Amino acid sequence: MDQIVQARTRRTQAERRDESGRRLLDATARVVATEGVSAATFEAIGRNAGYSRGLATQKFGSKDGLIEALIADLHDHQDALLAAYHIDEIPGLRAILDYVDLYLRHLRDQPATRAYFMLLAGAVADASPLRAAFAHSHERVKGRLAAVVSRGQAEGDIRAEIDPESAALMIGGMLLGLSVQWLVDPDTDLDAIRRTSLGMFRLAFATPDAKA
Repeated sequence: MDQIVQARTRRTQAERRDESGRRLLDATARVVATEGVSAATFEAIGRNAGYSRGLATQKFGSKDGLIEALIADLHDHQDALLAAYHIDEIPGLRAILDYVDLYLRHLRDQPATRAYFMLLAGAVADASPLRAAFAHSHERVKGRLAAVVSRGQAEGDIRAEIDPESAALMIGGMLLGLSVQWLVDPDTDLDAIRRTSLGMFRLAFATPDAKA
């Protein structure tokens, strides 16, 4: 009986650790998105999450460690969204169009998305070592998109003469630019841009027989 109680206690403690990490990451996104990068101190983040400054330091070690954890968390969220729409399984051209569609539909959804691009801009402006974390993040996206383009070429719905890595960089670069534009002007009409982007990529990538 004691062993069962201890096991339950251990699980509860692990759940509490997971919950505290989740709340700290969410708080980081909220503080950055609403108050700016410079306002995201461990004290402000801990207060926003309902914890002490010391817990944020204990869990992440440094502000850079916290930001890297936030980047990884955003990737996990994106992976879950893309998995729900089977982006890695559906035909290549449709996968590219759905990827762009989902990205622009969900750009406004979370403070973490806004925080990501604010932190990215700050890392570039300050020549921060965090640029490496963002570069790795973008390389991961490029690899995924290049694989989708290659799959579409093998299936015959994406033109064979397109270079997959260049196409991936073009897609990622356009979405990055639109994200920054939205950051500068939150009234940007993302729906109109989404429709135009889908038409542009369909024309640019599709073979004559493609049906996406």
